[in-house]
Amino acid sequence: MTNPETSAPTGAIVAVSGNDTGGAIQDLAGMYAGRTWYSSPVDRDYWYKYVGVGDDRMSIRRSQMHGYLRGDVAVEGEVVVQWIDAGRARVDVGRDEVRMEPGVPALFPIERRFEMEYEDWDQRLVHLDRDLVLDVAAERYLVDGTLGFDRSVTPTDAAVQAWRGSVAVAVRALRTEGSASLAWNEAQRDVVRSLFGLYRFQGEAQPDGYGERRNTRLRKAVEFLHEHAGEPLTVSDIARAADLSVRALQESFQRTLDRTPMNYLREVRLRQVHDDLVAAEPGTASVADIASRWGFTHMGRFSGEYLRRFGEYPRQTLRK
Repeated sequence: MTNPETSAPTGAIVAVSGNDTGGAIQDLAGMYAGRTWYSSPVDRDYWYKYVGVGDDRMSIRRSQMHGYLRGDVAVEGEVVVQWIDAGRARVDVGRDEVRMEPGVPALFPIERRFEMEYEDWDQRLVHLDRDLVLDVAAERYLVDGTLGFDRSVTPTDAAVQAWRGSVAVAVRALRTEGSASLAWNEAQRDVVRSLFGLYRFQGEAQPDGYGERRNTRLRKAVEFLHEHAGEPLTVSDIARAADLSVRALQESFQRTLDRTPMNYLREVRLRQVHDDLVAAEPGTASVADIASRWGFTHMGRFSGEYLRRFGEYPRQTLRK
């Protein structure tokens, strides 16, 4: 039997609890698009609690269970950072598996289904809206609309402290000022900035002077390339969208980004292939089909470019 969490904090967006395995699966799997979940007691005293506060841009949650839970998860439209304060946990079981250590944040795989396993745990989670993360990323990176982080490196102690400090400040802002306040809005952005300290964002840093007024049309061209990367484009198309001559466009790209517009477009498409390969279920897609979708038809040349860019062959990415 499940019940609302009677002691839920003010402003809770979700609060459930119970003491049976069926209720846990129904309550928790529904929040994470779970399809094949299994839960069992570790002794006679089985229970679970889950509560979250915040809004649709950022929420801070706590998940607890005296029991065992395993299942699949699909996180869509969000970036989720979580850590355990107690218990045992594995994330992305059988692929890029992470064995959780108390107090060390781990990033859920983004926009693909993965397996997780938890036992007798106390877990904290921060859910960040995808658009919020991309908006903050645009302060420092050339954002192409895709989300990617290097999850292979363990965060430093300093980065973890900065992350937890920013989350604590956000919780205080929510409690004291409310979800409609400027303090809460700015605290959300600070949490995202600290996320970039935990895990390297897989985007190119903005070159010096990129945000200056003289590069307004260049930025317009870059935005056009990101929005239309899946379409047939010519240099003239890009120049027209940026209200520049072809020569001025070429010079602007070369001067500021050190490459041609079409080379930049190829890099954007290569990144899209990588993201599609990461998101694909092994055995349900082919490298050739995904590469062709983004305009890569010469598989040998494409594989070489992909290896230089991502440090592995595309088939290796697909099999993870």
